Amino acid sequence: MSQLPGGATQLIKGVDKFRQKVFGTQEELFRELGKGQSPLALFITCSDSRINPNLLTQTEPGELFILRNAGNLVPPTTAGCGGEEATIEYALVQLKIRDIIVCGHSQCGAMYGLLNPQAMGPLPRTSEWLRFARDIVPDLPAKESVSPEDMLDLAIERNVLLQIAHLKTHPPVAKGLADGQLRLHAWVYHFEDGHVVAHDPDKGRFVALAEASRQQFVNTQVASARPHGVMEDTI
Repeated sequence: MSQLPGGATQLIKGVDKFRQKVFGTQEELFRELGKGQSPLALFITCSDSRINPNLLTQTEPGELFILRNAGNLVPPTTAGCGGEEATIEYALVQLKIRDIIVCGHSQCGAMYGLLNPQAMGPLPRTSEWLRFARDIVPDLPAKESVSPEDMLDLAIERNVLLQIAHLKTHPPVAKGLADGQLRLHAWVYHFEDGHVVAHDPDKGRFVALAEASRQQFVNTQVASARPHGVMEDTI
């Protein structure tokens, strides 16, 4: 094999290690996954390499249906069919997922670009993509009133809430909510200290994940008939 760039070489070595030291110890799990999937939740997050959804939630293969893109954005359904819309539809209609988590993260480069459009010159496509987050900008405080760090944290939180609002425009999401069979969760992961905060609708703000009010299904009959695999204690 010809010499590949360092990054690719490391990944190939990782695959070899997986085959030799991991797959064999979990062969039964992977054999079961070959029969189908029944994920616990749809997890929408950023493409940022510092986020590992399975590591963060301590889940195994087959337990998360993951949608990733720059800025954890969810275009409204009126934006036209794309990968995000198809993934959401498949998750809810085909896989019957009943929890969706939109998880932003600290130090988000996409949100930095949204706040500093002058930095987006070399990234015209990324800048165009960020139009699905621009509605948060008019409601942010004046730059001179908060530090750049606090402004970025605020933008990250408000972006997650905006994407939750966009989710509600998707027909399968609207139907799931109307039927009391779907819950939406807004999280922000601070990878520097491992903390996750969640938006608590009762308090109207983000709080520590463990402190946020537990959401219940609207239809209690539906909740009592909840199938195996749905998160029991999610925010």
